[in-house]
Amino acid sequence: MPVSIQKKKLEHSPTLNTVMMVEDVLKNMEDSVMSVADLKRKLPRQVNHNKIMVILEYLEQSNKIVVSLKGITWIHNPSPKLKKAISQGFEL
Repeated sequence: MPVSIQKKKLEHSPTLNTVMMVEDVLKNMEDSVMSVADLKRKLPRQVNHNKIMVILEYLEQSNKIVVSLKGITWIHNPSPKLKKAISQGFEL
């Protein structure tokens, strides 16, 4: 586990329910990009900013989201057909 998450984990460790709540909002967002402020507004209950940042860092490291200057984008796709196409594909 990276040092930054370990330090933050001691201070603000989100529960599994909170992680799943944030994941669900990001997975089902209408737009392709969402800001942290929009995420906070769309959550069913209020979550501490530091906990949200720890969750976003975890989701980014697990390749479920990408965080850029424009905002947060959900990229995880568990489709078996996609995994098969990628494994059988070739690089250009």
